[in-house]
Amino acid sequence: MIKRTLYFGNPAYLSLTNAQLVLRLPEVEKNDLLPNEFKKDATVSIPVEDIGIVVLDNKQITITQALIEALLENNVALITCDSTHHPTGLMLPLSGNTIQTERFRAQLDATEPLKKQLWAQTVAQKIKNQSAHFKELEIDNGYFIPLYRNVKSGDTDNCEATAAAHYWANIFSPLSFGEGLGVRHFKRFREGPPPNHYFNYGYSLLRATMARSIVGAGLLPTFGIFHRNRYNAYCLADDLMEPYRPFVDKVVCTIIKEFGVNEDLPKEVKQLLLQIPAMDVMIDEMSSPLMNATQRTAVSLVKCYEGEQRKLLYPEFV
Repeated sequence: MIKRTLYFGNPAYLSLTNAQLVLRLPEVEKNDLLPNEFKKDATVSIPVEDIGIVVLDNKQITITQALIEALLENNVALITCDSTHHPTGLMLPLSGNTIQTERFRAQLDATEPLKKQLWAQTVAQKIKNQSAHFKELEIDNGYFIPLYRNVKSGDTDNCEATAAAHYWANIFSPLSFGEGLGVRHFKRFREGPPPNHYFNYGYSLLRATMARSIVGAGLLPTFGIFHRNRYNAYCLADDLMEPYRPFVDKVVCTIIKEFGVNEDLPKEVKQLLLQIPAMDVMIDEMSSPLMNATQRTAVSLVKCYEGEQRKLLYPEFV
């Protein structure tokens, strides 16, 4: 079953009763981002076991400690947003798997050659997915092909950065988007001008989804296979989400084609971005919700650490 992504953007009181998230909204009718069933009554109950991600995006939301405990026990990713309505915090359980001590040890004992090989696989699949995204946008993708076919162990030739420079310089090609879009000379920076904030929001949801899957697989999200940062608690999530980024890019490009670019994040844009964890991707030649695919990727990493296999399982952009 696909876990639900819940977004709360209005003042609300969230509590726990009989393993159910109980929602009370003082202004139900004004919250257009909530599912229609929420508008039938000011009090709604949702089984905690059906929830995968919760996004809290209002300073007047009250959530009880009992509900937080229940959410974490069910490996729910709890995201908080800042004053600009962008995700700023992520809460995950400390204990997400019954045999995590064994898996922690396998993760910490992984050799550098193994991690370099896993990173090469990750980079190659990311570039391959970027190439497929360009093909879908009807932009020439020939530049990427020799790059993803020749990624060396540890990506010593820095193919990822080379591909990224070309990708972001051409993603809003007039051939695909037309001349009137208003996204010219785009540069991808986290703090850059619009539509950078569209990508930021989507990547934050993707990061939370991947971090949730990593914890559920019994791994430490802090210790990555490539990313290393003493201030980053989610280095492994940042590693494994790389081949998934083009799927977020696809959603953002679709949004821009339909709605153009806004300085803020309109409710229509948020609604579409919040669907990212449930979007279908192809993994191991089967269609699967992205949230389920991240779980399979995390489990494949466990098997690589434990010596059961040598290849990570990533989605193919089709």
